[in-house]
Formats: sequence, structure tokens, C-alpha cells
Amino acid sequence: MRIEVTEQVKATPAAVWALVSDVTRMGEWSPETTKVTWIDGASGPVVGARFKGTNKRSFARWSTRCEVIEAEPGAAFSFRVGQGPTTWTYRLAAMGEGCRVTETAEIPDDSGALVKILLRVMGVKDRPGDLRRGMQATLARLKVVAEEQA
Repeated sequence: MRIEVTEQVKATPAAVWALVSDVTRMGEWSPETTKVTWIDGASGPVVGARFKGTNKRSFARWSTRCEVIEAEPGAAFSFRVGQGPTTWTYRLAAMGEGCRVTETAEIPDDSGALVKILLRVMGVKDRPGDLRRGMQATLARLKVVAEEQA
């Protein structure tokens, strides 16, 4: 499953990249992520750096360990969740007075029965739609911060 959301932001690609690649701030814009910390000696967004994300949805709380797989200042930031095929990517392109930010989630859609049950219990009936709404909220919040700082 591939979900993609785009937002126009009146800030430079470099400024927006600095925000999305500072994973410790993800809790400011994500409706699900509450805290992120660099781990295993990492302190910033370079390929191979690892971080732990803490998430909350309804009554459920969980954490993930992620690894940066792409870090091109002003252009792209991407990370893999765990050892699996799930990836999140932010791509930036200069446009007019700012930039276009595209967030992409690539998530296997072959979830087992337990995951499907847990999603239903948490109120998620349409996973792709739910992911899209969360990504739209993330980029809307990111836009506010980026434009305030510009």
C-alpha cells in the first residue's frame, strides 16, 4: 500500500528539510507519534542513524525502532520502520515562494488478523483513509511551523 500526500509551504526546501529530518520534533506534527529519540549513539539525520518512536492511538501505545535510509538536505528524508518493508519519505521541491512537500508511506497491506482486529478496536475502519488523514494533519501542522519560522 502506497499513500502520498502533498502540501505547499511558504518556506525554503532547506528549512522544511531541517524540520522533517529532526525526528525529535515529530510529536509536534504527527497525530499519532508522541515522542522520538535518537538511539545507538545517533544524534542527527544521516543514513544509518537509528531512532525510537513512541506512538499513541486511543488506548494503544507502542514504539518502533527506525533507521534513516535517505538524508539529502533540502531534498529528501526517508526512514524504514523496523527491519521490514515499511518506509516513510518526505520529498521537497522548490516551487514559487516556497516548496512542495510530499509525504509518502509505503506499508505492506497484508496485515494479519491480529493487526486488523487491533485496528478495528482502535476505531480504524479504513486504514488507507486513516493514514491519508493522519498524513494530511502532519503536513498541515508542519506547514504552520515552517511558515512561522520563515
